Amino acid sequence: MIASVRGKVAAVSPDGAVIEVGGVGLAVQCSPHTLAELRVGQEARLATSLVVREDSLTLYGFADDEAKQLFELLQTATGVGPRLAQAVLAVHTPEVVRRAIGAADTSTLTQVPGIGKKGAERLVLELRDKIGALPGSGGSLIAGGAVWHDQVRQALVGLGWNEKQADQAVAAVAEQLDGQTAPAVPVLLKQAIRMLGTIR
Repeated sequence: MIASVRGKVAAVSPDGAVIEVGGVGLAVQCSPHTLAELRVGQEARLATSLVVREDSLTLYGFADDEAKQLFELLQTATGVGPRLAQAVLAVHTPEVVRRAIGAADTSTLTQVPGIGKKGAERLVLELRDKIGALPGSGGSLIAGGAVWHDQVRQALVGLGWNEKQADQAVAAVAEQLDGQTAPAVPVLLKQAIRMLGTIR
């Protein structure tokens, strides 16, 4: 098991990063939240979870151990694989996920692409006793607010665009939404990258 990696960030893409460790470049799948904190050429430390399949070895990376632990816990629920677990963490912070499961807040959980009402109810049923409670209160990172703007902007800058270009792309995506509920951050990031293709 590769529990964590530390090394220079060699490359960043919309879906992951390459971290150089001892002369070896490790491809790590990451959420937009994690990618937004990475800068090419700088050293980074990622908590990691290695998912082994018959035909593949995939390393998933996280900014902290809490996100990694939740990623692994989510996969203990029926029907949840690594891709869906990562999608949950792409939409919500670990704290928001824990609150939603603990409070049986299925509306928050169904904001994740791939999780319907029944899937959300199953997550609550199977994980509520395992998830652990967190004090205080919190809301979705994308529900009706402008927080997704910052996440997408940071991710674009991390991918190599300058701040002006990132701002233009975020503004264009926001204009397309026209007041509608924002989809998941990875979807918005891909839209922004497509916008940049037309802006350039």
